[in-house]
Amino acid sequence: MNEFKLLGKKATRYGFAEALVELGEKYPNVVVLGADVTGSVLTSFFKEKFPDRFFSIGIAEQNATTIAVGMALSGKIPFFATYSAFSAFRNADQLRISVCYNNANVKIGGGHSGITVGPDGATHQSLEELSLLRTLPNMTLVVPCDYLETKKATLAVAEFYGPAFVRFGRAPVPYFTTEETPFKIGKAEIFRQGKDIAIIACGIMVWQSLVAADELWKRRGISAMVINSHTLKPIDVETIVEAARTCGAVVTAEEHQVHGGLG
Repeated sequence: MNEFKLLGKKATRYGFAEALVELGEKYPNVVVLGADVTGSVLTSFFKEKFPDRFFSIGIAEQNATTIAVGMALSGKIPFFATYSAFSAFRNADQLRISVCYNNANVKIGGGHSGITVGPDGATHQSLEELSLLRTLPNMTLVVPCDYLETKKATLAVAEFYGPAFVRFGRAPVPYFTTEETPFKIGKAEIFRQGKDIAIIACGIMVWQSLVAADELWKRRGISAMVINSHTLKPIDVETIVEAARTCGAVVTAEEHQVHGGLG
């Protein structure tokens, strides 16, 4: 049975925003850059607490990324956040050359990810950025499953040197992990044991996979393992291979194109 209980609904962007404030209190060299969507990705939390360490660059994602690299090479820990469709694709060249080629200590936040923000339309939805980001050298890529895991992930990427991308969303989604739920960059977690099939999921599809696993057991007697593969790069090959050996069948669930993502 599913050991996780639905604790409520909360947008993952709150986890990102709350973590930034905690990091700002802990590290005086943490700075945040925005691109005119401060209220939407909630970097406004940091701006209100540390106005002298927040930089509004305007709708100029390429410039923001390049400025963040300069800050990183000067000893700062910059976080730049905007919508995933822009923070990954509009500044792809800057990510590839300025950030990753230099192994710069730049942290990118990608909001509005997936299709949960339906009214904003296809231009602001992002279903392809993970495939791009996975190919970039030195990049760490995290797709947390809920509000609290997003907070943990944001705190975690500040603790190592190098490029990192944390994916989050705007819409309220189920949150179900707790402070005791294990989280470590690069380590997938088995959220439900099973022996017939392994469902490997990331992001908001982890909860949906837990629900599906319960239904499979109740209706068909199928025992489904559910794995939260929150880190897509570096991916936890050992856990995934062992799950495949144990169950003999594997499916993936993600809010992204199957090509180049988790699948």
